[in-house]
Amino acid sequence: MIIGEMDVGRVAGYFRGKSILITGSTGFLGKVLVEKILRVQPDVKKLFLLVRANDVESAKLRIQSEVIGRDLFRVLKVKHGVAFDSFIEEKVCPLVGDIMYENFGLDIIKLRELSKDIDIIVNGAATTNFYERYDVAFDVNVLGVKHVCAFANKCTKLKMLLHVSTAYVAGEQKGLIPEKPFLMGETLKVGTHLDIESEKNLIKQTRVELEANCCTEKAEKKTMKELGLKRARYFGWPNTYVFTKAMGEMMLGHLRGGFPVVIIRPSIITSTLKDPLPGWIEGIGTIDTVIIGYAKQTFSFFLVDNESIMDVIPGDMVVNAMMVTMAAHLEEQVQVIYHVTSSVRNPAPYAILAESAHRYFLDNPPCTGRNAGRVWLKKMRFFGTLGRLRLYMAIKYKLPLEMLHLVNIALCGVFSRLYNELSRKYKFVMQLIEFYAPYTLFKGCFDDANLEKLRMAMNKDQYNSGVNYFDFDPKSIDWDDYFYRIHIPGVLRHASLSYI
Repeated sequence: MIIGEMDVGRVAGYFRGKSILITGSTGFLGKVLVEKILRVQPDVKKLFLLVRANDVESAKLRIQSEVIGRDLFRVLKVKHGVAFDSFIEEKVCPLVGDIMYENFGLDIIKLRELSKDIDIIVNGAATTNFYERYDVAFDVNVLGVKHVCAFANKCTKLKMLLHVSTAYVAGEQKGLIPEKPFLMGETLKVGTHLDIESEKNLIKQTRVELEANCCTEKAEKKTMKELGLKRARYFGWPNTYVFTKAMGEMMLGHLRGGFPVVIIRPSIITSTLKDPLPGWIEGIGTIDTVIIGYAKQTFSFFLVDNESIMDVIPGDMVVNAMMVTMAAHLEEQVQVIYHVTSSVRNPAPYAILAESAHRYFLDNPPCTGRNAGRVWLKKMRFFGTLGRLRLYMAIKYKLPLEMLHLVNIALCGVFSRLYNELSRKYKFVMQLIEFYAPYTLFKGCFDDANLEKLRMAMNKDQYNSGVNYFDFDPKSIDWDDYFYRIHIPGVLRHASLSYI
């Protein structure tokens, strides 16, 4: 891997005159990428945004409401003023399709036209649900990559394919985790071998059996979710999401053609640090669940080792790294993996988030109800091991719940509704804890040597100056200030929490 000297002008200039196909543009990271390209390189030829829709008009409406219409584009709107709409119409082309299908479901004529025009493909489409149905996760995260590769090999002037994965394809490994690719069939559990075609056949067979047994939609969904978790854990991954993302990487390495491939592996993506707006975020991530639960007082405890490193990275830094890596490997026929992470460069223990959140809510006490006044919150209690938290939950919640169950039976079901509701909440919290444990108790850190080479290659004068548009160095972040002043307010604002 040879990286020449990089500067802001080269990175922005790389996208001039290019036609870019972006999948996953309606997701958080996709929106940030679309806005960034349009803002720093208005001479980009065209952004083709692949979206699920019934027709072109529906696709346009979806892009307008879910992407362009977001507050994230405020700076771009101010920049173009009254010409904003015409600029978007010229540069952004909604494309009706889905990576789950061969050729994205496009007709032959459209496929041929597109394959002649595309210079860059950014595959950001994914289902990120830890407990997704196995068939759905497989179709999007594995077969979706296969279909992207097949299309990429049809593109006559393709210069780059960038694929967004996750650093947590590493599972629950400890120590320093290298930026290395997965080999086809590789697993995280000794003595096992993964055959993707066999997994595909297993899903098909399970579907046939479910149809033959005339299962309800609810039963089918439950079976497919449990199958995903079972297969993931059998091969050493903690959940269906990271398992299928790892298979997607294997598929990409196996099927890629003679064009550069960059795989970006971010850790936990958080709100934007500064570009174009500080604190912008969509969706609720791992740490955000704790923040909102604490503010609403629905969580008084959580599973976190405060001394463990919380590997988070702001969304705008991830996008900056994506754009720089694409520009860096313009002429190289290679596959390169980049960890876009913070645990090596600027590690932040969970204790920083806990203290920042407590201090923030002391200074800005929330409202817990429609007519309620502001409430002073107690410090959240943290448990450093799963065993201790399970014991706490059993004594404080499970035991009283079982007593209520016995009373309910004795009184002929008088408390059935209350018992069912409390039982549902208990199961939900326990499931949440189980799914988040691999992240909140994670003992590894992600080597980012490849990304460090890119940082070093950036022109230092421009990188450290006020004109730097592509900052992806987590060392520049003061985590306490970021959480207190940017991320927590951003989560509360954009998560539509009744806070003020």
